Amino acid sequence: MAAVGRAGTRDAGDSGDAGSTGDAGGSGGGKAAGGRAGGARAYRGDGITVSFDARVCRHAAECVHGLPAVFDTARRPWIMPDAAEPGVIAEVVRRCPTGALAYRLADGGREAPDRPTTVRRTADGRLLVRGELRVTDASGEVRESPRAMLCGCGRSAEPPYCDRSGECGAQAG
Repeated sequence: MAAVGRAGTRDAGDSGDAGSTGDAGGSGGGKAAGGRAGGARAYRGDGITVSFDARVCRHAAECVHGLPAVFDTARRPWIMPDAAEPGVIAEVVRRCPTGALAYRLADGGREAPDRPTTVRRTADGRLLVRGELRVTDASGEVRESPRAMLCGCGRSAEPPYCDRSGECGAQAG
């Protein structure tokens, strides 16, 4: 069970949720703060709630490089939503290519999906998709997110998401 940390933040509790191992982790069910079902964990601050879904994180590290005072995988809880202004945190969350991070502002505002939907193929072949997305995985689970990183080579063990096991993710850093 997650512990409540400083500023009402829920501690991920294990390294699988910290974004450092790729383990599934997660809360084991229920609706997350970001509106997603499944393994997302909510980290509540005064002005923003950040949720993290370890199942789709591929460690692009946009969060830890973009705002290390908020996102630090060596610390528990690893997300401290009161360590920066909510608008700055929201901007860094939007950099996450996989959609593993999401946010809800205290006033109820959330990330608006890109319109029109965009698809960008990276040099190594991954497909970075932004928009109003409903992605169905191999097990039939539907995930709604404004961002996703999809496999472009067809060799992912977690289709349609790129898990970096095939040619299109092997060179990604």
